[in-house]
Amino acid sequence: MVETVHPFYENHRSAMEAAMRHRLDLAEAMLGEHVQPSSIDGIKREVMDEFGIVLTQMPYVGGTDSRMSDFFMRLLGFMAISRVLRRHGVSLSVIGDIERETYKAQLLAVPEAERLASGQHFLSPENQAFLREQAEKSRQEQFPEDFVYDFVEPGPGDDFEFGINYKACGFCKFAARHGDKDILPNICGLDFDAYATRGIHLERTQTLAGGASHCDFRFSRLRSA
Repeated sequence: MVETVHPFYENHRSAMEAAMRHRLDLAEAMLGEHVQPSSIDGIKREVMDEFGIVLTQMPYVGGTDSRMSDFFMRLLGFMAISRVLRRHGVSLSVIGDIERETYKAQLLAVPEAERLASGQHFLSPENQAFLREQAEKSRQEQFPEDFVYDFVEPGPGDDFEFGINYKACGFCKFAARHGDKDILPNICGLDFDAYATRGIHLERTQTLAGGASHCDFRFSRLRSA
């Protein structure tokens, strides 16, 4: 049977592929420290081919009705990078470093004012209301491969603005289904820069990928932002 890409992701395919090519260009210098420079072009082509496979594996979780669709579209491509580099003998820790540095560089390519405005919106009362609604919807578990999470209100002694406890993780489900569990922590490691570049401090002490009962995300404003 020929594997196909869900129509929702097919509609966003060109943008996702452009983002992947940009990441690979940003990663080129670091790649050159760990593989033969003459093999880099071939590795980049291999990653794009693997990304085509990831696209067919990407689970549909509601499209524009779910905030987690964007997470899948932005981050599952790193699974393709990890798979290919692992096949070329690059260690998991080095793969993690390459992915974090290239993702951070990609995020910082967005103008600072735009990034900080995005962060302010994320922490806004309006977005918190949206997140409460999305959390409630997630607990209906309409899509088996989706995330399930609770919105966390700060208590009297807490210094965070709000939190999210992820009880089930779409990335963990994806990794378990497709044999990527060993590279999953590298995906988790991208979260801190994703928020810091928008002026948000993320505190997290445990993850589902690390064997905990839930991922405890706690958000506050970066003091320097």
